[in-house]
Amino acid sequence: MNESLIIATRESRLALWQAEHVRALLQQRLGATVTLLGMTTRGDQILDRTLSKVGGKGLFVKELETALEEGRAHLAVHSLKDVPMVLPEGFALAAILEREDPRDAFISNRFDNLDALPQGARVGTSSLRRVVQLRALRPDLRIEPLRGNLDTRLRKLDEGQFDAIVLAAAGLKRLELAHRIRSVFDEKQMIPAAGQGALGIEVRSDNAALIQQLAGFIDRPTWLATIAERAVSRALGGSCSMPLAAHATWTGGEMHIDVLIGEDVADGTARAPLRAQLQSPVADAAQAEALGAQAAQALQQQGAADYLKATH
Repeated sequence: MNESLIIATRESRLALWQAEHVRALLQQRLGATVTLLGMTTRGDQILDRTLSKVGGKGLFVKELETALEEGRAHLAVHSLKDVPMVLPEGFALAAILEREDPRDAFISNRFDNLDALPQGARVGTSSLRRVVQLRALRPDLRIEPLRGNLDTRLRKLDEGQFDAIVLAAAGLKRLELAHRIRSVFDEKQMIPAAGQGALGIEVRSDNAALIQQLAGFIDRPTWLATIAERAVSRALGGSCSMPLAAHATWTGGEMHIDVLIGEDVADGTARAPLRAQLQSPVADAAQAEALGAQAAQALQQQGAADYLKATH
């Protein structure tokens, strides 16, 4: 066993909370001495453009992977929804931890929920997935880009730049900001992103001893559900420029998955998002992956290819 481990992490308050959470688990279960290597990624630096226009969510993990590659860190902790669907050669997801609340949260200082917003209200979000689902629910709203870390986004709301914003409930709960949540969207009303609410631990794929040690940290229901969700994105070529949602649950050997793809067309001509729901017994990773691929195929059969062309 490694007597001392180094975790590469982004330096935002949420990323540091996640890294500290994993550090505590490693110290408790493995008896390891664990230190953090804080880093600022390109995704943290570029705040004036949407992620889809500057390289996608992989911008949040590249520098951390470089630290792993160069031996400056042994593992990196990520929000799983920020991890590209295909990892670069030489890297592996060694563990996926138990999921926090995967839902999206409605935050407002004046309104209780989406239905309470007046016509033409300004709603902030950085996610194309949320944009297409918000437009489908309330076509009258003005959906505007919102970048920055969680505290920055809340500050912009408090300054009056928006009537409401939509954030992942998990981050707010982890930072003890659940009191800011006015309401949460049901997972079928606003389908979450693949991996939302889950933490992934990335390592070098040649570090067999560490991979073996981290296997005990895998939360099986979350692991299987997120494998299926990520398989949907992979089958459709999922990226930040694609308004794609996938959410699975696994209980009693049965998996249920909801998926959605939309069009990012800002002029009001966007077609309604395509949706599919599948359910099947799932006993292992291969079956979870297969169900995700079937869900992607169900969207393809409805015409997802046309939506993908409109996106790229």
